[in-house]
Amino acid sequence: MSSSPSRMPLIDMVKGVACITIVWHHLAFYGPMSDIAQPLAPALMAWLYDYGRMAVQVFLVLGGYLAAASLAPQGVARFDHAGNAVAKRFVRLVVPYAVALLLTVVVAALVRPWMEHSSVPEEPTLAQLLANALLLQDIVDEDALSAGVWYVAIDFQLFALSVLLWAGVRALPGVWAQRHGAVLARVLIVAGVAASLWVFNRMAGLDMWAIYFLGAYGLGMLAYWAVRAASPVGWLRAMVLLGGVALALDFRGRIVVVLVTALCLVVALRSERLRAWGGFAPLVRVGQMSYSIFLVHFAVCLLVNAVVSHLWPASPVPNALGMLLAFVLSLAAGRLLYLRVERHVPTWSTALRWQAGLVGTGLLVAVTNNGF
Repeated sequence: MSSSPSRMPLIDMVKGVACITIVWHHLAFYGPMSDIAQPLAPALMAWLYDYGRMAVQVFLVLGGYLAAASLAPQGVARFDHAGNAVAKRFVRLVVPYAVALLLTVVVAALVRPWMEHSSVPEEPTLAQLLANALLLQDIVDEDALSAGVWYVAIDFQLFALSVLLWAGVRALPGVWAQRHGAVLARVLIVAGVAASLWVFNRMAGLDMWAIYFLGAYGLGMLAYWAVRAASPVGWLRAMVLLGGVALALDFRGRIVVVLVTALCLVVALRSERLRAWGGFAPLVRVGQMSYSIFLVHFAVCLLVNAVVSHLWPASPVPNALGMLLAFVLSLAAGRLLYLRVERHVPTWSTALRWQAGLVGTGLLVAVTNNGF
């Protein structure tokens, strides 16, 4: 199992499919183009509106899988310092995130005067800008500046929680803890997955905290260890038990997606042929750029929505074509963000500059609008 999980074409393909689904979910969810085009394909629009969001669960499972691969492939922490690991993750997430949010703030300011629709974000406040820049918007009850950015905050929380767990186990005194740290860490993760799936994920009020999503993320970790194990049977049984009990207690479609994704990962990535497969190149490329596409697509869709719905306010075909155009432009904008920003190794100074730019641009927009 020597292939790097983060560079496996199969994983990138799954990311690509999930990313495309999320973009189309938001195109269906945030009108007005989808409202006007809906009569052309009502069943498809309804499915994208109601179920497209489930693709986020796939990203959560993959996030856990890749976290286990990078942080503790043998169950023991392989990072040197917890603070450095968390800080590095924050910077890598927040630089393209801040760039995309800045773009969204500018686009929203441009379309707000001539597009009255619930999908257009309100004029930002200083508290809202600071909360979004620090990934704290849901915790402090501030509106998000863009669609789906809650996921970035949750991903960071889950990663940080994982780092702290492994660092805590490594810091335990005693010979037993040193010898059996990997077992202890994995037992704690399984316990956390059970607590999340069986209890916390059933409490909607906790959906701004990592513990709500730890079940999906943790099953991804278990899937990674199952792929690497000499025999995956024990891990598979644990995964089925954890997911099966969760569904018996409270049947949730999102947990079905999580469990199926985790189990399919194990089956697929234990296959030499599938692991070595180069994949379908366009989907692989979309998967590699999925984070940037995810971040920037709302700004693109917002702008295209404003233009198309203004020019053809009651024509379904032009608005359906507008949705397709928004999708294509989202991929192009995501590629640009990926090439120019995401794939470069960021620094704290870069992160702080872009965060300051986001806050400053948002305040400038607010002051300008109030001035007029």
